[in-house]
Amino acid sequence: MSVDHYYTLGRSGLRVSRLALGTMTFGTDWGWGSEEKEAWAIFDRYLEAGGNFLDTADGYTGGNSERMLGKFVRESGTRDRMVIASKFTFNDASAAGRPNPNSGGNQRKNVLRAVEGSLKRLGTDYIDLYLLHAWDQVTPPEEVMRTFDDLVRSGKVRHAGFSNVPAWYAARAQTLAELRGWEPSVALQLEYSLVERNIEREYTALAQQLGMGIMVWSPLASGLLSGKYKAGKDGAGRLQAMKDSANPAFQKFTERNWKIVAALEQAAQQTGRSMAQVALNWVANRPGVASVIVGATKLSQLDDNLGALDFQLPRELADRLDAVSASEQQYPYYFFGAELQGMVHGGASVGDKPAGYHQPVRISGAGAH
Repeated sequence: MSVDHYYTLGRSGLRVSRLALGTMTFGTDWGWGSEEKEAWAIFDRYLEAGGNFLDTADGYTGGNSERMLGKFVRESGTRDRMVIASKFTFNDASAAGRPNPNSGGNQRKNVLRAVEGSLKRLGTDYIDLYLLHAWDQVTPPEEVMRTFDDLVRSGKVRHAGFSNVPAWYAARAQTLAELRGWEPSVALQLEYSLVERNIEREYTALAQQLGMGIMVWSPLASGLLSGKYKAGKDGAGRLQAMKDSANPAFQKFTERNWKIVAALEQAAQQTGRSMAQVALNWVANRPGVASVIVGATKLSQLDDNLGALDFQLPRELADRLDAVSASEQQYPYYFFGAELQGMVHGGASVGDKPAGYHQPVRISGAGAH
């Protein structure tokens, strides 16, 4: 299964590649990433492979990610072909003068400010998928969803989605949109990998039930699952550079995670694939996942990632990876396991629908199947 095999995104007709190109690495403003020449080569290779899904955000590399991406799309003449996703929420750090409390967050004022900035940097008159980047703990979902609806009606945005929000917030927002006839969310962009499986507790079912396709970010756990890091050894890369950061997303050097890395390395050896390919293949085939965002600072990394979908991971190896990476059982989720559910139903089977009953429609360049 190649990159030019497309899934419809959530409960929409928008067709996207199962591997999306993440462009947070476009630019070196954060001390790591790709210069423009290398970023162009990465974009071109993804395009050549048949990919059509590009992910960025207004704050990535100080806005240079959007600028580079817009330039590449414009100069390649591929705007109609490409699906561009961008995000808003974080405060505009480039604003001069006193701090502006309304140049960040998810309130209508900031969203309308942010979308104009992204459109300008991208050099386009519309964004295919506009995502709330993170919950601000302030703005009610009614305000967010009505603003999304206005943006879609204006033609500046085609579809909307959420990233890094509580499950209850996304569920309330989606329900309100359905009730009031507003534009619904079609995507949930969430961290998911062998070392970060917490979304399985709530978000997988949420996405499937309410029509949102999961877009996976950090499927290689910021490079931990690529094989570049070894237990007890320093490795050059983002995790090493950010190891003293307060951001939990970069705190991956744990005893549990090293066990997962060891099991992944064994699986890679047995399949004759790279560790990154096995890790990407595992997450791409999890329930609810529509697309997996892959990022690269070197062309060789992207070439390796693009080969992640053209093989099937043997069931026994997938089971082994499932077991070593299983999340710790927590309340109230243990009530939903087999033992206590058996007490609920008196031992009667409740599996009254066949496997695949709720599977999404899959579409490729060769037609529906």
